[in-house]
Amino acid sequence: MTSPSTAVPPPEAVGPLIRGLAVLRSLSSGDQQRAGDLARATGLARSTVDRILATLEATGHVRLDGHEAVLAPRAMEFGNAYLTFCRLPDLLGPLADRLADTIDESVSISVPDLDGVRFVHQATRRRAMSLTFRIGDLLPAERGAPGALFAAGWTEREWDAWRHRRTADPNGVGFRHIPADGGSAAASFPDRVATARAAGFAVDDQLIEPALIAIAAPLNAPDGTTAAAISVVSHTSRHTAGTLAATVLPALRDTVARMRDVLATPTPPAEPESVGRPEATPVRSLARGLAVLTALGGSPDGLTLTAVAQATGLPRATARRSLMTLEHLGYAADGRLFRPTPRVLDLGYAALSQRTLSQIAEPHLATLVGQVHESASMSVLANTDIRYIARVPTVRIMSVNITVGTRFPAYAASMGRVLLAGLPSEERAALLRRTKPVALTNRTVTSHRQLLEILSIVEHQGHAFVEDELEEGLRSIAVPVRDLTGQVVAAVNVSSHTSPEPSAQALARLLPPLRATAAAIESDVRIVGRHQAVTTP
Repeated sequence: MTSPSTAVPPPEAVGPLIRGLAVLRSLSSGDQQRAGDLARATGLARSTVDRILATLEATGHVRLDGHEAVLAPRAMEFGNAYLTFCRLPDLLGPLADRLADTIDESVSISVPDLDGVRFVHQATRRRAMSLTFRIGDLLPAERGAPGALFAAGWTEREWDAWRHRRTADPNGVGFRHIPADGGSAAASFPDRVATARAAGFAVDDQLIEPALIAIAAPLNAPDGTTAAAISVVSHTSRHTAGTLAATVLPALRDTVARMRDVLATPTPPAEPESVGRPEATPVRSLARGLAVLTALGGSPDGLTLTAVAQATGLPRATARRSLMTLEHLGYAADGRLFRPTPRVLDLGYAALSQRTLSQIAEPHLATLVGQVHESASMSVLANTDIRYIARVPTVRIMSVNITVGTRFPAYAASMGRVLLAGLPSEERAALLRRTKPVALTNRTVTSHRQLLEILSIVEHQGHAFVEDELEEGLRSIAVPVRDLTGQVVAAVNVSSHTSPEPSAQALARLLPPLRATAAAIESDVRIVGRHQAVTTP
């Protein structure tokens, strides 16, 4: 359907917010873009784009890397606001994951977004040929099983809007995540909608791309509307569309019934979390509008104007203008209460949703190296070893030559000791028992008893300092990186050759910025991992 942003904005609309969101949308279509490219894509003046990018950098939503603008993980806060509001990933994701495990096929949850279908949860199978849609990706309703279920409830006005979109873009080239369509999916769409309405489920027989098949069942909200579609996706090498339906439909319907019970359970009202008053930025009204958009995820029932103003620390009149602008652009809806819409996922969520732990860490490690002029790395535990997953070396004649993928014994490395110290005490002791420490240098600690004592100290003080144990002349300081639950998932370090600088002085110089770097990585991990697992390469 036609985007709400094509309509004439109301007189109260906030122009800088409209322009700023246009830049964010454009950035979401690629990994990085120059300011000139953004100006051409949005039709804005280059000076306007420069001011918007400066604001987005100040708010933490964009990172400027030389001449390139790159979305930062904080941009996922907008999508998180919608996913938190709709509750579907949190409430229904575990049931979708369980179904995928039971039937050994990929399962997805999608919601309607005007005449499109937007994914909000994926439980994929690890196969050579598997589902590759990202959370937040948008598909046209006619290309897939969920769209037929959602269109079963369309009004004539909504059908007219769909026809208008098809006339303007007959091959669906505006949906960049799927192959262009020659029109056959649209021609059969009304009949498929009628069939789905009568059968209570819909089938996708290679509508998205050849060999991809799916079956979807509607998940009705307590008010009777179709809140979501639950899809089982497979490949023609495993099923035909008919055998897939015959095989999985009973389990799918059972899962949908369980999901319906979960949605019917009342949710206690929650006080919206404060997002803090926006700081002074080059375009203050843009920063205020982004704060309002983030605040909309604070309650599963939506927020009053007063609640939005309180959550953001803004005057009611300022919050109201931002809300009216967001509603005009289709990012917010105003019934009895203001709430975010699925369109919010367009603002970088899909582009950022597949960031791995190393991709999240690398910009922060690069900043740290620029501050301390020493090499920085991240590693994870791999049985009794550590495995490097990210590294930013410093530029020196004498440098520490370690690459991503390198393994070292955990007991002798600073990051290894941090990772071991982050384990529960029984698991830590058991892993150490499987280790057979050898002296790598004349200073390497090899006693199990001494190592357990050292790990206890590391756990208490929150860092590890290792010098001349892994290699003669190598000094390293490491701290943990924790996920949303507080579990240690990785370690970051600063390493260098032993120098005339005393150990205590090196520790005092390097530990504070190292801890600040770990905290910045953890903040991004919490944002990226709010509704999905952050993967380790």
